[in-house]
Amino acid sequence: MNILNILRAFIRFFNYFCMAYTLLLSVIYLIQLLVALKRVRGQEKRKISEDYMRYADSQNLLPISLIVPAHNEQENIVQNIKDLLNLDYPQFEVIVVNDGSTDDTHRRIMEAFEMYPIEGAVKVKIPTEEIHNIYYNTDYPNLYYIDKEGGGKSDALNAGINLSQYPLFACLDADSRIERDALLILGNEFLKDTTTVVAGGFVRIANGSVIENGEWKRFELPKRMVERFQIVEYFRSFLAGRLSWGKALLIVSGAFGVFNKQVVIDAGGYKTNTIGEDMEIVVRIHRFMRTHKRKYKVKFCPEAVCWTQGPMSLRDLQSQRRRWQIGLFDTLKSHLLMTFNPLFGSVGMLSIPYSWLFEFLGAVVETLGYFIIPFSLLMGELNLYFFLLYFFLAVILGIMISVGGIILEQNTRKGCMSSQQAMKLSLYAILENFGYRQAITLFRFGGIIRYRKHKSSWGNIKRKEFNVSAERNTQ
Repeated sequence: MNILNILRAFIRFFNYFCMAYTLLLSVIYLIQLLVALKRVRGQEKRKISEDYMRYADSQNLLPISLIVPAHNEQENIVQNIKDLLNLDYPQFEVIVVNDGSTDDTHRRIMEAFEMYPIEGAVKVKIPTEEIHNIYYNTDYPNLYYIDKEGGGKSDALNAGINLSQYPLFACLDADSRIERDALLILGNEFLKDTTTVVAGGFVRIANGSVIENGEWKRFELPKRMVERFQIVEYFRSFLAGRLSWGKALLIVSGAFGVFNKQVVIDAGGYKTNTIGEDMEIVVRIHRFMRTHKRKYKVKFCPEAVCWTQGPMSLRDLQSQRRRWQIGLFDTLKSHLLMTFNPLFGSVGMLSIPYSWLFEFLGAVVETLGYFIIPFSLLMGELNLYFFLLYFFLAVILGIMISVGGIILEQNTRKGCMSSQQAMKLSLYAILENFGYRQAITLFRFGGIIRYRKHKSSWGNIKRKEFNVSAERNTQ
C-alpha cells in the first residue's frame, strides 16, 4: 500500500471518527441538560430559594472570610469592597490581596478606606511571595488589605488564607459582584451538611444588565454580539453542565466559591504555578479526601448568584478561553493518576475521563476536523450528502442544548428575563453554531499549543466600571 492510499484511508477513518465523536458529545450534553432540568424542578418543588433570608441573623452559620485577589483592578476594586461590606451574613471579614498590581489599585484602596499598616504575627500555614504590608482601619473592623509581591492568583489566595481567622473562606474575583443573599445560600450548605467541603455559586454574565451598588436590578441584553453569545454559553455550561455532575463536580468557579479552610490547608493550599487554580484545588480536594477515606461533598448551588463581566472583544475572549484550556490541561496532567482509577470513585471513573476525552481532546479533534473534512470533500473522499446530513444533525442538537440552557435559566430565575429577551437569546443559540463555537474551539486549541508559555500568567482582560454600565442602561 503506497503513501497516498494510506493517507486516503486515514482521512476516511478520521472523517467518520470526527462525526461520531461530535454526535456522541452532543448526545452527552443533551443528557446532562435533561438531568439538570430534573434537578432544578426538584429544587423548585422543595421551594429552597424561599428559606435563605431567615438565616440572615442566625448565629448558627459558620463565619466566612471573603478573599479577593486583585491584580490591576483599579476600575472596580473600591466599589466591590464597599458592596462586599454590605452583604447579608451574620459574621464575615473581607481580605483584599493586591498581588503586584502596576496600576492604581493600591492607591485607590488606601485612599478610599484610609488604611494604615498594622503589626501582628500571621501564622504562615502556606508559603507565599513576600508580604509588603498588611493594612487596617478601625472604621472598617472587618476589612483587611494585604499588599504583596506578585505571585499570581493562587499565591494571593494563599496569602489571604494565612491571614484569615474563620473556618470557611470564599474566593471572589475583584471584577465580580455577588448578590446580597448569595453568601447565605452557600454558607447554609455547610450548616445543613457538615460533610460539605466546597460549595460553588452560579456565575452570570453582567454585561448589559443594571447593577447598582452591588445589587442586581434588572436583566438587559448587551449590545455586542460576542457578549450575547457568552450569556447563552454560560446558561448552558453552568446550569446544564455543573448541575448534572452532582458530587463528582470538578470545578467551582474562581469567581465565587466557599471552602472549608482546614481541608484546603490539609490538601496543601492553592497550587501556585498554574492559572487553573479553581479547577485544580477542587480536583486536589477530591484526591485528598478520597485518599484519606474521609466523607465529603462538593456542591453547586444555582440560587447563589455572582455577576461577572464577560470579555467585550474577540481578542479578550481568546485570551480568556486560551487561559481556561491551559488550566484544564495543567490540572488533568497534574492529577493523571486519578484517571480511570476506581480509588477515586465517580471522579476517577467518570468526571476526569470525560474531561480528558471531551473537554481537552475535543478542541484537538474539532480543530483538525475543520481542515480535514473540507479537504476530504475536495478530494472526493467524503460524500457531500452524508456530510450535510451530519452537519444538520450536529447543528440541531447544538441548538437544542443551548435553548435548553435558556429554559433552565427561566426555571431557576422566573421573571428575571422577559419572554422577548428569551426569544432574542434563542436566536443567538442558533447563530452561535455558525462561527462563534468554531472560534471558541480554535481559541481552546491555541491554549494547548501555548501551554508551556502561558501556564503561569494572570492574563489581562479589559474591564469597565459596573456602575458606568448601569447608568448607560438606565438612560
